[in-house]
Amino acid sequence: MTIGAGNFNAYKLRLDARATTEWNDRVTAVQELAPDLLGLQEVVVDEAATPPDQWHAVAAQTITAFAEDCGLTASVRATPGRPYGVTMAANVHRAWYTAVLWNPDAASVVPGTYRPFGAPDFWHGLTTVAFDIGAAEPLTLVAYHGDPFRPNWRTEEARRIKGALRRPGGVMPALVVGDFNALSAAQVPGPDGTLRYYDHEVYAEQDHDDLEYQVQEGTIGGEQLADRRQTELLLRRGYMVDAAAHLGVPWHATVGHWKDGQGDPDPFGERRIDLVLATRPVTPALVAYGVQDSKAALAGSDQIAPDRTLTGVPPRIRAGPQTGFSKSGGQPRHGRR
Repeated sequence: MTIGAGNFNAYKLRLDARATTEWNDRVTAVQELAPDLLGLQEVVVDEAATPPDQWHAVAAQTITAFAEDCGLTASVRATPGRPYGVTMAANVHRAWYTAVLWNPDAASVVPGTYRPFGAPDFWHGLTTVAFDIGAAEPLTLVAYHGDPFRPNWRTEEARRIKGALRRPGGVMPALVVGDFNALSAAQVPGPDGTLRYYDHEVYAEQDHDDLEYQVQEGTIGGEQLADRRQTELLLRRGYMVDAAAHLGVPWHATVGHWKDGQGDPDPFGERRIDLVLATRPVTPALVAYGVQDSKAALAGSDQIAPDRTLTGVPPRIRAGPQTGFSKSGGQPRHGRR
């Protein structure tokens, strides 16, 4: 049995866009990915036009509609404390949501495991849900959206993720998928056997006003080294692995295909900031990773999705961002570095 897990940043997905070309491109991208488990970011509610006490209700409607159109679900039993019955999370001060979607024919939610996290721990919300996938233990999927502006905050978010997954003697079986808004600290052997970063120092030659959001303090105007503390914390001692680097697949950008005037300004160029991390118990089950760069995927969002696969838990896991392996076994296309 192979379980496909992916991630999709849906770029400001709003309910009033349903049935538009933009919405349909996003739906098509997810359908092509054909995930069993999916992390979702950037479900948004119009904060100016919607009273704050209605944000959650509108977000729940948006996520439910998107899941249904994609052939997935995000529905769990409603409770007095979580009355919307949708696996979503947000910072209470902002109407930007993450969510977890799944194929009910491939996985079932372990009752009582849906946990939404928000402020003060996360700039965006963090959604966690554990699934029965036929393994000896449940698999938790974590949908994460990192702070876009503050490297130190991203580090603290990672510390909170690590704490949420800890258990006596180690870490729970989990996949952390999302838009990390930063380069990974994963390392791989270079041609001479020396370890090097899987993601090269893309900011070294850049000169613009946004470097503070991505570069280590004190290096602007010099080496301009990427701040990788967020994933350094999560990858330490093999607590987690970066699926792409761990499996040794060719490097592929997940952002940078939208140019100026399309979406938000992005002076950073091609980067890989949409990641799939697997915790220590899950790492042996990883069998494949890719990114989905179909026409619909490239048109539907400024970020393309990873798709990864796990195996040996006993199920195998196939993993990646919005771009990834299809369940039918098609191979991903890999871009240039």
